[in-house]
Amino acid sequence: MSGGVDSSVACALLVDRGFDVVGFTMKLLANPPSYLDPAARPCCTLEMTEDAKKICYLLGIPHYTINLVDEFEEEVIHPFIEEYVRGRTPNPCLWCNSKMKFGHLLKKAREIGAQYLATGHYVRSGRFTPEGEFVENYDAYEDPRESRTLLLRGKDRFKDQSYALYDLNQDMLSCSMFPLGRLTKKRVRELAREKGLVTAEKPESQEICFVTAGNYRTFLEERGVKLEPGFIRDTSGRILGRHHGIPFYTVGQRKGLGISAPEPLYVVAIDPEANEIIVGRREEAYSVGAYVENLNLIARSSLGDPVRGTCMVRYRGKEVPATMMEDEAGKETGVSSRALVKFDEPQFAVTPGQALVFYQGEVVFGGGIISRPARP
Repeated sequence: MSGGVDSSVACALLVDRGFDVVGFTMKLLANPPSYLDPAARPCCTLEMTEDAKKICYLLGIPHYTINLVDEFEEEVIHPFIEEYVRGRTPNPCLWCNSKMKFGHLLKKAREIGAQYLATGHYVRSGRFTPEGEFVENYDAYEDPRESRTLLLRGKDRFKDQSYALYDLNQDMLSCSMFPLGRLTKKRVRELAREKGLVTAEKPESQEICFVTAGNYRTFLEERGVKLEPGFIRDTSGRILGRHHGIPFYTVGQRKGLGISAPEPLYVVAIDPEANEIIVGRREEAYSVGAYVENLNLIARSSLGDPVRGTCMVRYRGKEVPATMMEDEAGKETGVSSRALVKFDEPQFAVTPGQALVFYQGEVVFGGGIISRPARP
C-alpha cells in the first residue's frame, strides 16, 4: 500500500469480498533527499505511509511497514546510476515492481502465510479456461491443468499499467491479484468517496521516488558520480560542441544541447566509451527495430518462430505493429534471453535502457530492455 487512492481502494475491495487482508507498505528510503520536490508527489514518503495506516485502521485490518531500504539501494538505486553512467535511460519503477513488490515484499507476505499479493495496478492476471474464457486470479479461480498465468491490460486503457509489470515471472503472476483491473480511474475515485477513504482526492504520484526530473545533477553528484565533459559530434564525426556529462542526455533529445546548427539536431546515439554525444537530423534518429536483452516471456516459455503483435518502446508510448524474433547473434553465443523486434514502420528515438513490451491483443506476450536500436 503506497498510501494513494488506488492501493486503498484495492484493499477495500478485497476486504469487501471477504479475504483475510494484511496491509504492507514498503519503506524504501532511510532519509528522503532534501532536494525532492513535494509538488512532484513522489511515492513512498512518510505522509503516504501514514495514510496507508489510516486506511487499514478504517478497514479493521493489520498494517505493517516493511523496511527494504538496503534492498532498494542495492537493486534499484545502484543499477539506476550505473545505467545512466553507461549512457542509457533506465526506468527504475519497473525494477521496483519486479524486485521490491513482487520480490522481497512477496517473500515477506509468504512468511506470514499469505497466498496472494495484491496491488492497485490497472492490469489483470489469470488463466484461460478450457472453454476459452479468461478468469482472473482475483476471482480465486484455480486451473487444474496448471496452465500459464497471463498478464492482460487493464480495462481502462488510459490507466493501463501492464507495461510496468512485463518483467513478472510465473511464480509472481500465479499469486498476484489486481482488483482494479476491470475498473476505470473515475470509478475508483467514486468508490473511495463512497467508502469514506481519506485518500479519495489524493493526486497521483508523478516522479521517481528518489529523484525528481530537475534534480538529476544534484542526485548524481551526491552519489559521487564524476560528470566528465566531452565532445558532441554529428553523424559524420564533426565536432559541434561539448556536453556536460552523458547522464544528462537521452536519445531523441533536442533541447539543451548547447550547439548551433542550420537545422534542428537531435541526440541519435550516446557513446560512453568515447564519452561523446552523437547528434543528427530527425530522420537519423529513427530505427527499424530494436535489440532487446533480459527477455522475459509471459505468454509462453520460449520464443521459437517469429511472433506478430504490437509493441511499446516507452511507458505510455505509441503502440506499433511489430514482429518479435530470436536474435541470431544471441543464438550463436548461447544467449537465449535476447530478441530482435522489427517494427512495421520506423520509430523515433528508440532508447537503450528503456523497456520494450510486446503484446498480442490484450495479452502481454513479454518484453525486455532495449540494448540498441536496429538501424536501416
